[in-house]
Amino acid sequence: MADPQSNAPLRAHAGAPTSGVIHVRTRLTADFTVISNALAQRRGSAVTVGVAAYIASLPDGTPVTIPALCKHFSEGEILISRALRELEAAGYLERRRERTSTGHVRTRTYFYDVPGGDPHTEPDPDPDGPPEPPKPRGPRKQVAAAVVAPASAPPEETVAAPAETEVLIPLTDADPRAVAVLAGLRVVDPRLILSARETARLAPAVARWLAAGLLPTHITDHLTARLPDNFLTRPVGILAYRLKEAPLPVPARSAEPAVRPLVVPLRNCDGCDRGFRSAEPGRCRDCRAGDPLRAAG
Repeated sequence: MADPQSNAPLRAHAGAPTSGVIHVRTRLTADFTVISNALAQRRGSAVTVGVAAYIASLPDGTPVTIPALCKHFSEGEILISRALRELEAAGYLERRRERTSTGHVRTRTYFYDVPGGDPHTEPDPDPDGPPEPPKPRGPRKQVAAAVVAPASAPPEETVAAPAETEVLIPLTDADPRAVAVLAGLRVVDPRLILSARETARLAPAVARWLAAGLLPTHITDHLTARLPDNFLTRPVGILAYRLKEAPLPVPARSAEPAVRPLVVPLRNCDGCDRGFRSAEPGRCRDCRAGDPLRAAG
């Protein structure tokens, strides 16, 4: 007996959606980047998502500084800098100051597909195997530890290292007046937008200048005067260099208020009735000079 056959379709065709986006999928085998939906669908600025997607598509070693990103995107330094700070706060981007084998300190940028993980972990030798999901990591705190030279560094490398060690205090412990001065720099020059980490780095030096007797306007004028037209790096380096100088001399103020001279009263001469100024009543100078002459004649 022949097998029974049915003319009914195996599954009803749902058809295209009546609204919204319709995806036309193409299987890519080269020149593509995998981005998590959490990053691609992140609420907020589209510039932040675009910068993150661009950085994720770059090979290791490509510069991702603000000037390098501004050459690729049409947005300016302010929007690019804001996007990098948002990615850093969300845990996708991390800047670390590390000491090289020669003893110098440089900044390295790490980009995470998913916030979390160790940047020093060796890559998986079997990329086709199932990857282990990284442990989720919350946003970075705005507290940085001091950069300490490794104990095993040879003497010649230690000599090449910077003489001063920078210690960052929490922003909440910084002098509010110093924080206000640094936050007001962007009013004078819109390029001087400092992150919370950069503000915490500069606040102690500004506080020392304020303690030396300088007014906030004096410090602002000193930090914003004769700035270059283009910043090759973040402006925090220029501000930190200027704050390392000795505080500007405070103009000396007299402790005693200036005494206004007394006005000598106006009097009438007893001889010629002409007005003249004198502390006591009497004759004017001409009348006093003429008296000896008349007496001699």
